[in-house]
Amino acid sequence: MNTNMSITKTIETVGKSYSENEQELRVELAAAYRLIHYYGMTDTIHSHISLRIQEEPAIFLINPYGMLFDEICASNLVRVDVNGNKIDATDAEVNQAGFTIHSAIHLGCPDAHAIVHTHTISGMAVAAMEEGLLPLNQASMEFYNRVAYHDYEGISLDLDERERIVASLGAKKSLIMRNHGLLTVGRTVAEAFYYMYNLNRACEIQVKALGAGNKPIIPPPDLCEHTARQFEEPTFQNQEVAKVWAANRCLLDRLDPSYRE
Repeated sequence: MNTNMSITKTIETVGKSYSENEQELRVELAAAYRLIHYYGMTDTIHSHISLRIQEEPAIFLINPYGMLFDEICASNLVRVDVNGNKIDATDAEVNQAGFTIHSAIHLGCPDAHAIVHTHTISGMAVAAMEEGLLPLNQASMEFYNRVAYHDYEGISLDLDERERIVASLGAKKSLIMRNHGLLTVGRTVAEAFYYMYNLNRACEIQVKALGAGNKPIIPPPDLCEHTARQFEEPTFQNQEVAKVWAANRCLLDRLDPSYRE
């Protein structure tokens, strides 16, 4: 992702003016909100997706609190700094818990330009399981020993939790927030979305498999590790992320291109 905001060309969007680069990033982020809605991973107005659009001083985009994900478009995303201050004059509110979680990672993880946080039923179910995510299927093995865990501390309103969230995530791309939900990060919106879709799918598989009441088959550790390494091979992974994102952007453009506005 190019987060350089030095481009001077601007684009007018619903009475607002952004650099060309920021407008492109806004469209990417709005697309992720619409796709999370399309794939049934929303929780009414709760949960969040954010994107860091400037490094120094750090500024990121997040959704207006109170708006459903299928209403999000490029122009109504809110610019905030790491202290929760809105950059632009707007009546839109920002969810305090969302700010705490997302600002923590934007501050503490340089490569985490994009963050997706969800409260899906299956994700919350696995987040409540002591054993965490199990390698029950090829989809789950992508995350074998590659998902982090953060213990529940209540609603994330206390800023001092930020350091602990960053410590829990470490260098991983996926975080299961115990008794809460799922979180993924990426260098791009496409990458963060890719991990969230796959992580939630792995959780859905686990809930269904364990709910069947039969003893599951868990492959041996060396095979699970081999499969995980296949997933993270750079060429394979980059191609997968790019193709999945391109296909989903085409889907959105067919269904409702208003996310671009």
